[in-house]
Amino acid sequence: MTITTWCRAALLVLLAAIARGAGLAAQTATAHHSLSVPPIIEIQRVAEPPRLGAFTAPWSTARPADVMPIADFRQRKPGDGVPVSQRTTAYVSYDDANLYVVFVCQDDPAKVRANVTRREDIGDDDQVAVFLVQRDGIFTEGQSEDLSFDAVWRSEGQVTDSGYVVRFAIPFRSLRFSRDSVQTWGIALQRVIQRTNEEAYWPHLTKRVKGLVPQFAPARGLAGIAPGRNAQATPYSMLARARVLDDDLPGHVAQGDERVGMDAKAVLRGAFTLDATVNPDFSQVETDDPQVTVNRRFEVFFPEKRPFFLENAGFFQTPVNLLFSRRIVDPGAGLRFTGKAGRWAVGALAMNDRAAVPSYDPAAGLDTWVGAVRVQRDLAKESTVGILVTDREFVQSFKADRMFSADARWRAGDNWSVTAQVMRSETVEHEGARSAGWGVLGDISFESRNVDYSGKYEEFGPDFTAPLGFVSRAGFRRTDQQVEYAFRPKAGPVTTYAPALSVNAFWDHATGRLLDREIEARFQTELLGNTDFQVTRIQAFELFDDVGFDPHLTQAEFSTEWIKWLGLDVTYAWGTAVNHDPAEGRLAALERASETEVGVKIRPTPRLRLEQSYTYAELRAADGSRIVSERQLRSKLNYQFTPRLSLRANVDWKASDADTTLADEDPRERRWGLDVLLTYLAHPGTALYLGYTDRYENWAILPGSPRQLVPSRSPDMSVGRQIFLKASYLLRY
Repeated sequence: MTITTWCRAALLVLLAAIARGAGLAAQTATAHHSLSVPPIIEIQRVAEPPRLGAFTAPWSTARPADVMPIADFRQRKPGDGVPVSQRTTAYVSYDDANLYVVFVCQDDPAKVRANVTRREDIGDDDQVAVFLVQRDGIFTEGQSEDLSFDAVWRSEGQVTDSGYVVRFAIPFRSLRFSRDSVQTWGIALQRVIQRTNEEAYWPHLTKRVKGLVPQFAPARGLAGIAPGRNAQATPYSMLARARVLDDDLPGHVAQGDERVGMDAKAVLRGAFTLDATVNPDFSQVETDDPQVTVNRRFEVFFPEKRPFFLENAGFFQTPVNLLFSRRIVDPGAGLRFTGKAGRWAVGALAMNDRAAVPSYDPAAGLDTWVGAVRVQRDLAKESTVGILVTDREFVQSFKADRMFSADARWRAGDNWSVTAQVMRSETVEHEGARSAGWGVLGDISFESRNVDYSGKYEEFGPDFTAPLGFVSRAGFRRTDQQVEYAFRPKAGPVTTYAPALSVNAFWDHATGRLLDREIEARFQTELLGNTDFQVTRIQAFELFDDVGFDPHLTQAEFSTEWIKWLGLDVTYAWGTAVNHDPAEGRLAALERASETEVGVKIRPTPRLRLEQSYTYAELRAADGSRIVSERQLRSKLNYQFTPRLSLRANVDWKASDADTTLADEDPRERRWGLDVLLTYLAHPGTALYLGYTDRYENWAILPGSPRQLVPSRSPDMSVGRQIFLKASYLLRY
């Protein structure tokens, strides 16, 4: 049986499965609806804050008698509605200043996964979480969750003889809500048990209903509270010394940077936030993860890591990424206004960029201003409509790049949702010439306990540009269909096994000619201990240099965290790929391709984490000769002295080789780098960083007049060395 025939057979099976799943969903929707109606919780006011020690003993009499325990936690996965395997109880209360949540989680203490780590870096640990929905949500249905919400709050935990206990104290001044005398919020409580793949909630959040937020429980009883006055300023200073290679000399030059700046924030009427920044701290403390870039046709995406842009990024998010903040390279000052009142959400951004134009451009150094406005209106049942406008103005050169977008999301019943977006880009040159392009997106998705389906259509005209967004190509029409059916055994080591099929295709916008097509068949198995095995087969078509090619790829992936101190990820892919950069005089051809990725994570102690990752990608000719290859190695060490004080060290190595008779690439490239960062993070806004970085590449300077910069065999020349000290302090009023 050929792969195409196999895919067609798989498609018929999966279509039958989705029809069966949709039918079951329709049959059980009425019966299940009454089960999914969330309970109501009355939050009690307490005279004094609950203490962690009052909950560490199994039956402590010091627990608040007037606070009702919440104990009916039920699984969302792997079971749906099955009681959590380990007894879990939560207590929710409040006083004038804080909301308190205490979790008492029973378990074998020897099996509890708990490490000393930085805030939010808890993906490998057992977890508890509090979800709140007030008048401004951070988790918005139809969008990715915004984990950049870094309010000031306090938590403490302790492993006990019968499990562990966690206490949250969340100041009301760190939240955004109305000044009504009586509040009604939505709330959900979560427990995650890593070794059993369990994700349990109170109230029961079923996978049979699309989305989480609509199933939250109403929380009543919050009376006489207010966010209070909330204005804050975070001044910072940074001192850096560097030694870098100047290609024009060539030679090394010393550089220095002394910078003082400030971020300020004011909460207006409890629901809106105004952020201002002057000479902001936009240095990137966290380094990008390694990615393979050899033989890639389109731009590789690197996520944003700078704190100012991460906060409240969801207010500017649309189905197509039209505001990719890494396009703003070196801001000097800016304002941001975000908030939600009733059904309206608003986001506005204005900022200049001192490095929007490359240094070699005649307009380099001239003022460039960036602006964005996003308005969204919530409709019934998690449906929304919104608009986004972005503008980049090159002031002295009188050039402007503008984007206009309208989008909508409609939730249909418990399982279906429809998303649509229309975009128009405009570019005005300083001579007065104008160009414009259109883009559209339509997406329909179905989610249920067993069946997931999505169908997407995108179209971008040849003149469409998104200079402030991330749209890697234009001038095409695209359709993407994906379907998955998950079987979930009720017992045994296997929690899920799921066949899936996806088909996507690109056509030229003007001629309708097929440009790319991928048919992907995947089979995934999930086991206890966060163990996952996946096999994927891709059969493709690619039009390159007006020639059609039929590459294919087979990929096997395995990952596990069965042992709580050890994590392992292995991926191997093999098949064929087009040589996109053939040597001069040669034509692009289909060649043998392979890629290997290995990642190991070790926690010898709760404070120490060691990570090792290795990636190798290569392209070989039919006779076995190597065309191009790339190797990347990263060693990473994290040591948490205390919850506030940590040390991180990275060593990165990258090597690429090419046969210049076969590929238009540098014949040999070697580089390695060292990053060391000591961090004291008292809480978001108050931090001290001491860092050192060094980069080495395979270059040498030949003496003489003039001096020449030539490649060498070993990466023993430092091309960029820096030491920096950065401090910031949060002032709250």
